[in-house]
Formats: sequence, structure tokens, C-alpha cells
Amino acid sequence: MRIKKLSIENIRSYENQEIEFPTGSTLLSGDIGSGKTTILLAIEFALFGLQPSQKASSLLRTNTDTGKVILEFEIEDRNITIERSLKKTNKSITQDSASITIDDEKFEESVTEIKNRVLKLLNYPAEFAKKTNLLYKFTVYTPQEEMKQIILEPGDIRLNTLRHVFGIDKYKKIEENTSVLTSKLREKIRLNEGILYDLEENKQRLKEKQNKLIEQKQKQEELLEEYNKSIKLREEKEKDLLEIQEKINKKSTYENEKSKSNVLMSEKKQQITTLQNNINTLNLQIQEAKKITFNEDEFNSLDDRIDFQQNREEELQKEYIQIIGKINSKDSKKRETEQLKLKISGMDKCPTCLQKVSEEYKSNIFKTTDEEVGFLAKDLEKLIVRKNQLIGEIENTKKIKESYRKRKSELELLKIKSENLKEKEQRILDIEKQKYTIQSDLELLNKHIETIDKSILEFSKYDAIYEKKNKELQLAKQTENQSAIRKAEINKEIQFLDIQIKEEKERIDKKLEIKKKTERIRELEYWISEKFIELVLSTEKQVMLTLKDEFSRLFSKWFAILVSDTLNARLDDDFAPVIEQQDYELDYAFLSGGERTAIALAYRLSLNQVINSMLSNIKTSNLVILDEPTDGFSAQQLDKMRDVLGQLQTEQLILVSHEQKIEGFVDNIIRIRKDNGVTGVE
Repeated sequence: MRIKKLSIENIRSYENQEIEFPTGSTLLSGDIGSGKTTILLAIEFALFGLQPSQKASSLLRTNTDTGKVILEFEIEDRNITIERSLKKTNKSITQDSASITIDDEKFEESVTEIKNRVLKLLNYPAEFAKKTNLLYKFTVYTPQEEMKQIILEPGDIRLNTLRHVFGIDKYKKIEENTSVLTSKLREKIRLNEGILYDLEENKQRLKEKQNKLIEQKQKQEELLEEYNKSIKLREEKEKDLLEIQEKINKKSTYENEKSKSNVLMSEKKQQITTLQNNINTLNLQIQEAKKITFNEDEFNSLDDRIDFQQNREEELQKEYIQIIGKINSKDSKKRETEQLKLKISGMDKCPTCLQKVSEEYKSNIFKTTDEEVGFLAKDLEKLIVRKNQLIGEIENTKKIKESYRKRKSELELLKIKSENLKEKEQRILDIEKQKYTIQSDLELLNKHIETIDKSILEFSKYDAIYEKKNKELQLAKQTENQSAIRKAEINKEIQFLDIQIKEEKERIDKKLEIKKKTERIRELEYWISEKFIELVLSTEKQVMLTLKDEFSRLFSKWFAILVSDTLNARLDDDFAPVIEQQDYELDYAFLSGGERTAIALAYRLSLNQVINSMLSNIKTSNLVILDEPTDGFSAQQLDKMRDVLGQLQTEQLILVSHEQKIEGFVDNIIRIRKDNGVTGVE
């Protein structure tokens, strides 16, 4: 990775500034508080965004609403530009928009997505995505004071930090997860043992049920034999009853035949009675017909009388219609005359000539109209009288006509009776023959019924035998049913025992399987707790020992370059610096400020080399940023920085310092100056 250009807008003391970074070593020079460290913070913000413990207010310039950082850098000939911005709201300051451009292809994504994309570009291990930029912080840029703080931390905290940095905290996680696993395995063993406590009782219950099943199956065979015997007995009784039933059925057949014959005989007798009644009726009709005298002349004259009365009725109806018309006409004219009189009585002027109508004229008119009304009333009275007469005459004509028609019907009936006399005499002869035939049939039916009675009497003796055989059959059926019930009960009990035995076997099998699994779990738990954890701890210890040896070697090397030969340095098992002078350990608190700075710088450079050696594929191995690495150095120690910088052998070094002497040790200088609260680059 090589940083090319940084653009910052409204970040801390910067309003708007672009800074280009050349290859080689570059010094950010300026007075204390001029804004050098802000450049390093802006680079880190552009790459990874705000850190969990970092407040946006620490970056955004006071009295501004927005801020922006644009970082251009290069990774293996790929040009990358990251842009991140800050925005002030009513409540807080937050990260706003973010984007990344890779070889002219721009991606506008969330701050987290861009961070993950950057980690991928830098080829940082995936597990570092959830860590607070530890790898970048300890390989590229670590503020000097933070390094001093790490050195002074308790051993366990420092070891955990370094585990994260080295990427070997997985051993600690394995140890912790293994402890959780062994705890769960022990709990599982305890639970399984709770399940297995009654396994022997299950086995005993299974044996008892199996013995009972054998007993019940023996009893089942006995009941089956008994049941088969009852079936055979019932079948025999049914056969006997069936034979008797056939005899009784024959009797019923004869009884049905007798019943039919009796019905037929009754019908024949009824027919004879009916025929005799018909003969009697015909004889009476013949006698009455012989007494009838039919008047032919009277019968023939009735049509003329009826026609006369019909014509008379029609003439009267015509006159009645005429009278009604006259009455309606006279009455209408009378009402018109009366209305005219009424109209003239209220008239003052003539509607035609508009002259005044005199009382004399009115009196004359009234006299004329009264006379006309009188004549009309007399005519109406005469017409009404005639109308009423006509109504009476019409009704009388209808009565006379109806009496003639009635008499004609009577004469027609007499004529028919007289004419049908011979026919009725012949009918009597036919009925007598039919009556004789039926009487012959009755004699034959009587003989047939006598024969049936003899057969019924012969089969009647089987009724008592049937009752006896039926009782025997019912008893056999009852015995069979009871046997079937006992057989069903024993079958059900055997079925229930089979289910219980099956369930008990399943419970035992499951518990035996659990027992096997429990033994395997117990073996696994023993191996994990007694072997695996020890192996993990041993592996971690060996890895940490190897890292410590290399780390300590490099630390001693860098410390020797920075400090006089009178002091020696190494790392203890907790990776804490140990300073010795003539075989005596010196307390860190009694060291000078320059010596403490030298320890921190040596620790920082050693850590950088160890990590880059372990993670050789990361893309930040050729970039080192040092922030005030010479704080408290003597003039002699400052001279030794030349050797330090010369041995770093990194493609790009960014050094922050206010020491002018350092300017002679670097390839490039960027001068930072702050005027009236605004930082700029000279």
C-alpha cells in the first residue's frame, strides 16, 4: 500500500487542504499542536471510519456542519479513492455518505460495507473485521503514548491484546469454548444417567410381561378350542331348526292358500249377491216400464211451444232495450233544461250580445223551461211503468219456456224406458247364466278348502317341536357368544401385552443407545478435558514462546540501536520489557523520558516486524507511520534515529515530529503551520 494524496475539509484545525505523499520517507514537520497528528487521524478515518470509542466531534471542525476526507492510495497498481464525510445534526455528529472508487469504478455503500471492502483490499484476515483496527494500529500506525500504555498494562491484558494482534486469540477461544463444551458434556452425562437409573427395572418389567404373555397365549388356545366347539354345536342346532322350519313353512303355505281360497269364495258369494240384486232391479224396471203411457202428440207439440216462447222473449227484450234508451234520453234532456234554468237565473248580461237580461225575460224563460220539464217528467213516468211491465213479461215467458223443456225431458225419459224393455229382459237371462257358473265355482272351492284343512292339521304338530329346537338354538348361540367374548378379551389382553412389550423394548433399546452414547460422551469429555485442552494450551504456549523469542530478539536489537551499551533489553513471558544494567533489572518508573520513548519505539518497531513476518500477505507491510517517536530523546538519541530509519527498509515512511534534526534523516518534508486556528501546508 502506498498513500498518494489526502484531501481534508473541516477536519479539526483544517478548513480545506490537499496533501500529496511521495514515495520514501516523509516528515510531517511543525510545532506542537500545529495539526500533524490530525493528518494521521484523517488517514485512519478514511480507511476504517469512526472507531467504536471515537466520537465524531473529535474530528469535525468547530462551528461547521459538514466535514470530508478523501484518501487516494495505491495497492499493487490498483488506484483506490475513499471518500467519507461527517454531518452535524440537531442532536449529534454522525458519519454521512461514504464511497470507494477502485480503478474508476465507484461504489456508494454503507460505512461498514466500505470498511469490509478495505480490509479485503489490504488482505487482512477476515477475523479482523470485528476488531478495532488492531492490525493496522500495530503494523502501520500506533500513537507513541498508546504504545507506552500497552507496555504498562497488566500482563494478562497485554497478552490478550497481543493475542488479538497476532491473530492467535483463537487458542484462547478454543480453550474457552472447550471449557463450555466439557461443561455441556458433563451436563449431558448427568442428564443421561438420570434417564438410565431405572434401566434394570425396565428389563425386569419386560421379563414379567413376556412370561404373562406366554400364559395368556396358552389360555388363548384353550378358549379357541372351546369357541370352535360352541360354533359346531350352534351349527347343528341351526340345521335341526331349519328342517323344522321347512315343515312349518309348508303349513304356512297351506294356510296362505286357504286364506286366498276363502277370499275368493267371499268374492264369489258377493258376486252372486250383486247379480241377484241386478236381476231384481231389472224386473222392477220392466214392471214400471209396462205401466208407462207415452203421449207422442204431446211430445211433438212441445218443440213448437218452446220456439214460440223463445220468439216472444226475444221481442220483449228488444222492446225493453228501446224503452231503456228512451228513458236515458228523456232524463238527459230534463237535466239539461234544469241546468239552463239555473244558469239563466244567475245571468245579468247576455254572453252573445252583452245586453242586460231583464227579469221579465228571465220569467218567460223560466215558464217555458218549467213546462218542458213537466212534459219530460210525465213521459219518463210512462216509460218507467212500461219498463217494469216488460221485466215481468220476460220473466213469465222464461218460466213457461222452462216448464215446456222440463216436460219434454220427462217424455224423452219415458220414451227411452219404453224402448229398452226387451233389452232388459235379455240382460236378465244373461245374468242368470253368469250366476250359475259362479255357484259351480263355489262348490269346487269348498272341496279345495276341505283338502287344505287336512294338510294344515297334519303339519300343526311341528309348532311345538319348533319352539323346543329354537330354545336349544338360542342357548347354543348364547354359549357361542360368551365363548367369543372370552376369546376377544384374551386376544385384546394379548394385543395389549404385545404393545406393552414392544414399548418396553423400545424404551430399553433407547436407554441402551443412550448408555452407549453416554459412554462415548464420557470418553470424549475425558479426552477433551485431559488431553485436548492440555494440547491447545501447549500449542498456544509454544506459539507464544516462538513469538516471544523473535519479538524479544528484535526488541533487543532496536533498543540497542536507540540506547547506550550500558543497558540491555528483553521481553519476559508476559511480553513486558525488562531493562537490565549490569545484571540488575531497572524499574520502568525510574527510567528517563528518552529511555521510555526508546522502549516504546523499539517495542513498536519489533511488533511491526513480527506481525509483517507472520502475515506476509498483508498489503500494509511496506507502510510505516510514526507519530512523535522521539519525544524526550537526547541529542545523541536523535542522531541514532538515522540508523533506525535506515534499517526500516520500508517503501513509504510517514514520520511526525517537531524535531528539526529529524529533517536531515528523511527524503521529503511537509511543513505544517497553524495561523489563527487554521492549519495549512507550506
